[in-house]
Amino acid sequence: MFRIIWVISIHLRNFMRRYMPTNILLDAICTRRGLKWGVPAMLLAIPYLLAASICTSLIDGGASRWPYVVALVCIWNALKFIMIGPVSAVLLLQYKRSERQSMRLRPLSSVAVPL
Repeated sequence: MFRIIWVISIHLRNFMRRYMPTNILLDAICTRRGLKWGVPAMLLAIPYLLAASICTSLIDGGASRWPYVVALVCIWNALKFIMIGPVSAVLLLQYKRSERQSMRLRPLSSVAVPL
């Protein structure tokens, strides 16, 4: 029983990583070229939080309870985008520091001299 649940969760995670737009965007941000977009991507949390607020106000107004699921997904996506900003900033600083160190440690004979 535990093994079945484990296998289903693995397949569900793989599906979500490949086909859900927020996960595709977050994977693109986590590349070396995309790290500069981490902090601006934090602004995408605002529409998600607005959508969650609208869903909860609809429920308070007398709608059915199924928008709670939508609100939960919106809050989860907003948290992912809020967290990617600081994480990408730290990763970008680490990459730049390592690139600077590798440039400093490179021997002078391998540096291209313009003619």
